[in-house]
Amino acid sequence: MFLALFTNLRDAGVPVSLREYLDFLAAVKSGLVIYDVEAFYYLARASLIKDERNLDRFDRVFAATFKGMEDLNIQDVLNAVDLPEDWLRKMAEKSLSPEEMAKIESLGGFDALMETLKQRLKEQDARHQGGSKWIGTAGTSPFGAYGYNPEGVRIGQKESRHQRAVKVWDKRQFRNLDDNVELGTRNIKVALKRLRRWAREGAAEELDLGGTIRATAEHGYLDIQTRPERRNAVKVLLFLDVGGSMDPHIKLVQELFSAARSEFKHLEYFYFHNCLYEGVWRDNARRWSEQTPTWEVLRTYGPDYKCIFIGDASMSPYEIAMPGGANEHWNAEAGSVWLGRAIQAWSRNIWINPLAEQHWQYTHSIQMLRELFEGRMFPMTLAGIDAGMKELVR
Repeated sequence: MFLALFTNLRDAGVPVSLREYLDFLAAVKSGLVIYDVEAFYYLARASLIKDERNLDRFDRVFAATFKGMEDLNIQDVLNAVDLPEDWLRKMAEKSLSPEEMAKIESLGGFDALMETLKQRLKEQDARHQGGSKWIGTAGTSPFGAYGYNPEGVRIGQKESRHQRAVKVWDKRQFRNLDDNVELGTRNIKVALKRLRRWAREGAAEELDLGGTIRATAEHGYLDIQTRPERRNAVKVLLFLDVGGSMDPHIKLVQELFSAARSEFKHLEYFYFHNCLYEGVWRDNARRWSEQTPTWEVLRTYGPDYKCIFIGDASMSPYEIAMPGGANEHWNAEAGSVWLGRAIQAWSRNIWINPLAEQHWQYTHSIQMLRELFEGRMFPMTLAGIDAGMKELVR
């Protein structure tokens, strides 16, 4: 059973090592969890998963691996090894309120509950909905799904409505941490963490606890030491495509931009449309009246900046390859010339594309930019951003 979980995780692309699997088996063998499905789930997850981006994938594999336990023939379940009454009672006391325990005792306790279940399984021969006796959906019967009863024996229900069931198998809490989903407000900063280089800069305003202890020990009196605050010293230059085919991606790009501004102290940004030309701008409302010459940007920001272009790269091939190919103005030099200058000025550069990667092959301009960036185009997903950050620090 446990080997199946290990192999299924590997087949699903979750990086689980043999060492982690052996640690998991040792924890199970030690009796760390007994007769507690939820605790077993957390033990397996803590032992086998080391990256939060794989939590959702683990949940799906765990559910698929142990789904057979829910599909066992009910008679096999009833004929299974009896659980100690003391254990059942302790589990009930842990999961239910005193009022609910009193209600169960007034109905005859768990022994009477299970005997009633056996009898009703023998008597019932059809599906039932509502009511207070038969096994079915809704109603107040202690058996079934989507109903309410403090005794909480759930049969055939995929989720808990009242959080009263003793065992919860399918509660996926990390859906948006899968590294194949698009970025969102909760996980976007996780993808940027790789692009960090810590340095202490500025005024010495932060308490240096270690230095204070050493200085106090050396001088014999309290000697407070301070130091500059530690900040991310990475410098980032961001070019963002706006308008046209980028309109459907506005919310996603806004979230990425907001996270980048909070993550990087040294962040400079400019807007462009479709392809880089002779001018960029910081305010879209004044894009024609207050443009910054691209030559000025190339001369102002040094080679220590990491350069990131964000855009769907979807345009006419002429906008990249030909002078005069831009769709809004006359460009004396081709977009590929300006992009080539940017790539040369900032050797650490990538292109992030919010368009789903499976669609890239159908757009000629995307293929042209991928060649221009020598393959350094990444999708705007957690996995894609993570790969992009690795490329920038390589």
